Amino acid sequence: MILYLHGFRSSPDSFKARLLAEEMQRRGMAHEWFCPQLPASPAQAMALAEDIIQRETTVRGLSPAHDLVVIGSSLGGYYAAVLAGRHGCRSVLLNPAVHAARDLATQVGTHTQYHSDAPFHFLPEYVAELAAMQPPPPSDPQRCFLLASKGDEVLDWREMTQWYEGGHTLLLEGSDHGISDFAQYMPQVLEFALTPGPTS
Repeated sequence: MILYLHGFRSSPDSFKARLLAEEMQRRGMAHEWFCPQLPASPAQAMALAEDIIQRETTVRGLSPAHDLVVIGSSLGGYYAAVLAGRHGCRSVLLNPAVHAARDLATQVGTHTQYHSDAPFHFLPEYVAELAAMQPPPPSDPQRCFLLASKGDEVLDWREMTQWYEGGHTLLLEGSDHGISDFAQYMPQVLEFALTPGPTS
């Protein structure tokens, strides 16, 4: 199963999430795709992700370490790293935040979501929630697939590649933070995600 976690102020309507959902549908694998709308609170977002993992793995008799892949974009990549550390599952990280508390400390306040006019309130305590869940570098980087863009205008690709050194890395010479050319790299992402890996 694939659990996709979107980024800050984003949603399941994001470009990358929609492309992946459509491809999973085309392959007859829609039942293996989960992409929830995440709450603004990082603690609540992680609780929601954990609920999905617990429910699906228990009901279907799955092993998270073997059967779960978490794909995360930007802040969702930070969440994916946390979950991968907890469950020993594989992860795909798309221009992930490495130090989310530091990077989002400047975003406290009220925003709008990217795909709607709904208000998005990012509270000071959410920065503390991010800091409390800061994961270490992966103990088994070979279970990670990093897609990092040198053209990322929000996060530093050097920090990403250093943090996930030793893993599977696709470094884009240009592109941007949202990876607007994601369609051409999606086959490599799904090849990693849908090829069963060792349990660790």
